[in-house]
Amino acid sequence: MLFSFSPSFFCYSYLICNKYTFVWKKAVTKNQAKLLIKLADFVAECEQLYDIKIVYGNVIKIKHLKRLRKKLYALKNAGNITFVHGIGKRKTPLQKSIEALEEALSKLKEYTQKIHICGERNSYSKTDNDATFMRMKEDAMGNGQLKPAFNLQHGVDSEYITWLTIGPQPTDTTTLIPFLKDAEQHLKFKYKNITADAGYESEENYLFLEANNQIAFIKPANYEISKTRKYKNDIGKIENMEYDKISDFYTCKNNRKLTVSHIRHNKTKTGYVSEKTIYTCENCNDYSYKSDCIKGNNCKTPLGERTKVLQVAKTFIKHRKEDLERIISDEGVLYRMNRSIQAEGSFGDIKQDMQFRRYLSKGTANVLAESTLLAIARNINKLHNKIQNGKTGTHLFPLKSA
Repeated sequence: MLFSFSPSFFCYSYLICNKYTFVWKKAVTKNQAKLLIKLADFVAECEQLYDIKIVYGNVIKIKHLKRLRKKLYALKNAGNITFVHGIGKRKTPLQKSIEALEEALSKLKEYTQKIHICGERNSYSKTDNDATFMRMKEDAMGNGQLKPAFNLQHGVDSEYITWLTIGPQPTDTTTLIPFLKDAEQHLKFKYKNITADAGYESEENYLFLEANNQIAFIKPANYEISKTRKYKNDIGKIENMEYDKISDFYTCKNNRKLTVSHIRHNKTKTGYVSEKTIYTCENCNDYSYKSDCIKGNNCKTPLGERTKVLQVAKTFIKHRKEDLERIISDEGVLYRMNRSIQAEGSFGDIKQDMQFRRYLSKGTANVLAESTLLAIARNINKLHNKIQNGKTGTHLFPLKSA
């Protein structure tokens, strides 16, 4: 059986006048840090002004602010001070301090709540806290406009949507593993062949499919560009260098060796740790092709002082090579063609034929229910069409003969 993936981003209908609806985690974290710096100075000022001791270290915490508020209110009650408000009333220094502290605590609580709502996401919408801001394919202004949206994933088999998920991920790379685990748990069986486009390619996904006894038919991200003349003639690409597997070094066009200098480990957002081997050229001086080999015009180091460096993920390259052999085989070509027709076609039916482009409800649970109802309706319509055309027993569209 063929199990094909295809993603789509659906935004919901939203309208809120004269108010931005997005909240960015990075901006909130930055503002929170600035506020804590100001609060440290404020606490030190209050300690000196009212002869009290609050902090016995260098770090300001919420408990220190609450302790300060308690002591300031104790001074207010002990001095029988009445707070005043309005024009022409003069506030005491104690009232000003308490009001400033209450405002800072309120702001700090707001920042903490926003960061909690974001969770692992980088943004959310004020009108729907479950929606994440993403770049949409439908960009009328052509400026990369962001809209609150959900990442909808379809798993398609024999033209029917057999499973779907809703997620906050703005990209597809991290959606494959949760999708397959969720589908296997609820469908009670496992698909053998997994076909997906270039957006799902990663070392983590390759290793998961191998460990799960599933065969990957994932189109490599560089598949199309690797067939161009420019790519094949680029002497700086690792694919265009000679590799000595026994001695573990690369040889560039100038017959100079790139040997292993060190190994680097990178950790992704999902917690996966990948290993990259760093190869450095022994000598790049007096090299006429240096400007063609070493790319990057934004580097502060002059080109004459730079040397060629390669970052090689050996595990990823090994699995990509194996996957490439599969997708260019007759079976792989058949699966990739059917992915384009069946998986992409499922979204075409919903968006174009059913004219559904925006969610009408808010919240992940409601959006998931809405998507499920649409998938059921689409599957019923697909079944009707296959019965009418006598194609109920067909699973794959055949390749057209030349």
